[in-house]
Amino acid sequence: MGVFGLTAGDLTFVEVHITTLGNLSPATTVFFCCDMQERFRPAIKYFGDIISVGQRLLQGARILGIPVVVSEQYPKGLGSTVQEMDLTGAKLVFPKTKFSMVLPEVEAALAEIPGVRSVVLFGVETHVCIQQTALDLIGRGFEVHIVADATSSRSMMDRMFALERLARTGIIVTTSESVLLQLVADKEHPKFKEIQNIIKASAPESGLLSKV
Repeated sequence: MGVFGLTAGDLTFVEVHITTLGNLSPATTVFFCCDMQERFRPAIKYFGDIISVGQRLLQGARILGIPVVVSEQYPKGLGSTVQEMDLTGAKLVFPKTKFSMVLPEVEAALAEIPGVRSVVLFGVETHVCIQQTALDLIGRGFEVHIVADATSSRSMMDRMFALERLARTGIIVTTSESVLLQLVADKEHPKFKEIQNIIKASAPESGLLSKV
């Protein structure tokens, strides 16, 4: 019997639980950018805003050396990722027809990243590809962070209920600034000023956050 009457098994449970409280580290994180394609532009609510925030996240990933995985849903019909989003240095850009991003090539890419534990997920649509990707990832033991100001749907009702459902499953619903600052963690981090420059202007105050 250990401290406060806890057994070794209890302490192990506590340690495991603590590791899943949402802490992010560049060494154990990968970013997933889901289906930010040209044909979705006129249909998705606040699409311009999530492009802007998504580009911030991609820029932050490059600064911090975080791998980025990018999907494109049926690009032959829906087009490529929008030009505003710079995919330079992405680990994987792949086409898909399945709604979830968790395909064999993605699992292979994840297996090549030693120690990866957390996935930061953003894109469209919240209630379809984002939701199914997130559920597949937590089913495989990953901690998932959905960036609320970088994900949307055609319907705000669909978006709202998807985020509520996902939060109840233990998925972390967060914001772009929170993610980026959590990844540097310290003003003395050598990349802090570069990240600070990204977030110096606040993310767009769209109608997204009032609907979460």
